[in-house]
Amino acid sequence: MDENIELGTHDLQSIEEVSDSSGRERAISPDTALSAVANEHRRAILDALDNASEKTLEYDVLVDRVADRVRDEDARRESDEHRQRVRIELHHTHLPKLDEARIIDYEAETGHIQFVGGELERELLTLVEPYDVHE
Repeated sequence: MDENIELGTHDLQSIEEVSDSSGRERAISPDTALSAVANEHRRAILDALDNASEKTLEYDVLVDRVADRVRDEDARRESDEHRQRVRIELHHTHLPKLDEARIIDYEAETGHIQFVGGELERELLTLVEPYDVHE
């Protein structure tokens, strides 16, 4: 009998090659999924995309939705300044991180962003939503 089966372990190579329900080549690791929802901006991105028709938004629309959800710590700042800061953070930090994790498909040239994540990401968003504080 195969030792791996006898011990209840799995061949990691074969696990990585299995497609999940989102169509990704391999399943997302729990660490990657948790990192994706660990930041308020990324939760706002994933929530906006998950609630959008066809799970797709244009960059400017996404910036507006995230900026509306993620409030500026300094209420005295102009909303244009807040939106510009959100725009920069999304472009340089949050969208590339989610794209690299294959949770979204981010085409910077065209400005199209599509949620391509799976059930794990949706379930994590559902679990953390009651604890998300929006002031």
